[in-house]
Amino acid sequence: MGSHGAVASYALGEEVWQAVVDDWRTAPLSPELSATLVFLEKLTLRPDELEPADTEAVYAAGVSQQALRDAAAVCGMFNMIVRLADSLGWDVPTWDRLQQRAPAMLEGGYVMRAIGDR
Repeated sequence: MGSHGAVASYALGEEVWQAVVDDWRTAPLSPELSATLVFLEKLTLRPDELEPADTEAVYAAGVSQQALRDAAAVCGMFNMIVRLADSLGWDVPTWDRLQQRAPAMLEGGYVMRAIGDR
């Protein structure tokens, strides 16, 4: 799950996070978050299948253009980092350590300056 899972657990609450881990499609998420996750899954697993209708479905759920751009950027960076970590054998901190960092990550967001300050 990594650091992003720890942040999600902190932000959503442990019960909702566990529902997401079990099956995000049936978890009690907002329509905006659910639509964004559908888009991000396709972006990650089948990017060649993305089309304007996918974007429009996210907007129709109430997600702004900027919010979708931000989500797609974080998704792209996360996918790149995971591939690097897997190929280079980087160590992942313990779940407890990740949960300790979660409040600061949620507060600071994914702004590169905030990441550098941690």
